[in-house]
Amino acid sequence: MTPSSRYWSAGRTFAWLAVPPLVFLAAFLVIPLARVIVGSFTGSGLTLAHYEKVFSAPVYTHVFVYTLQVAFTVTALCLVIAYPLAFVIANIRGTAQKLMTILVLVPLWSSVVIRSYAWMILFQRRGILNEALLSLGWIDEPLQILQTSVAVQVAMVHILLPFMVLPLVTTMMGIDHTLIRAGRVLGAGPVRLFLRIYLRLSLPGVTAGCALVFITALGFYITPALLGGTQNTMTAVVIEEAVSVFFDWPLASALSTVLLVITMGIYLLYARFTRGDLGMVGK
Repeated sequence: MTPSSRYWSAGRTFAWLAVPPLVFLAAFLVIPLARVIVGSFTGSGLTLAHYEKVFSAPVYTHVFVYTLQVAFTVTALCLVIAYPLAFVIANIRGTAQKLMTILVLVPLWSSVVIRSYAWMILFQRRGILNEALLSLGWIDEPLQILQTSVAVQVAMVHILLPFMVLPLVTTMMGIDHTLIRAGRVLGAGPVRLFLRIYLRLSLPGVTAGCALVFITALGFYITPALLGGTQNTMTAVVIEEAVSVFFDWPLASALSTVLLVITMGIYLLYARFTRGDLGMVGK
């Protein structure tokens, strides 16, 4: 028996191990998503009225544009902060590396709700930040930070930053530094070494971190609901209001389906881009 035939035989023997996770995914992911999609077409029979409302009403268009804008801004800020941080973590050794890694992971040990409330306390009119600025004489009256887009984006960057750092650190730790030394021997300067070698080799971590942060940010609910206010509403907040306030389940399903399609489209673009990128780096 050839090695390939042995692998296929072993795969058929242990195929039943895949049944429990497949049943779990079908029960708690596929079926609920299917119900949401089907529910978006219900009304007086099958109808597209809810999608017409979503795409014709300026308020929903504004919400989707604002959600994409916030997700893009948060992703860009996370990348700018995380890249040098990940570079330092990946290139130091010993206790310092372990300590910095722990500091990156510590925020993940607390609830998103708790961290969002902490930012509320920090940003409120008589919060720590305003009191500090007033005591220093830098401002004459408290700033309106809470219930603004700035508050939402700062809090989301704090919450999502570890999801950008970890893929970058993993990729950077796998970079072969002999390539950089070879480029230095051949006369390349620091900027060229970074752009032509290090950055290209770290692109898998960059794309993975950006995709993870961007897609997660698209569905954020708790932080925008607590810090954003009525003028800075993201799609997940509108979906929740459609259900809990207006009891319009078909509209909420339509909004959810549109958000799902946007998310899947971004993921497919990411998958196609990374295939091309990895092939380019490999060459």
